[in-house]
Amino acid sequence: MTALLGLVTFGVLAIDTEQNLPTPELQARYDRLINELRCLVCQNQSIADSNAGLASDLRREVHSMLLAGRSDDEIVKFMTDRYGDFVLYRPPFVRRTLLLWLAPALLLAIGALVAIRVVRGRMRLASTDTDDSDIESRPS
Repeated sequence: MTALLGLVTFGVLAIDTEQNLPTPELQARYDRLINELRCLVCQNQSIADSNAGLASDLRREVHSMLLAGRSDDEIVKFMTDRYGDFVLYRPPFVRRTLLLWLAPALLLAIGALVAIRVVRGRMRLASTDTDDSDIESRPS
């Protein structure tokens, strides 16, 4: 019975009570913003999904800024000014994030070049092996 009470207590603590906003439009903006912002502690979760203390603080900050009448752009600018572009799941395509955006394509191109080189090397090795076997099998 005590274990069941403990589980219920933990479930209550995980509920974010600040998600109740006065209008459905504000609620939709809140939900979208907290899903676009990365938890700086967890790094692989949005602040909506994270149970970290910092994520809870950031959710409260977004909530209060929405109630204060701030626009989504103002909230995102506040967060990026304070925490950098890393706080965004989709950082802007600017000079300082160029490598971040181009790295997957560069790695794919390098992998393709390595694969082509390996295949060509094996093909040359296989053709050299067949040439050597032809010489050995010929009568003198």
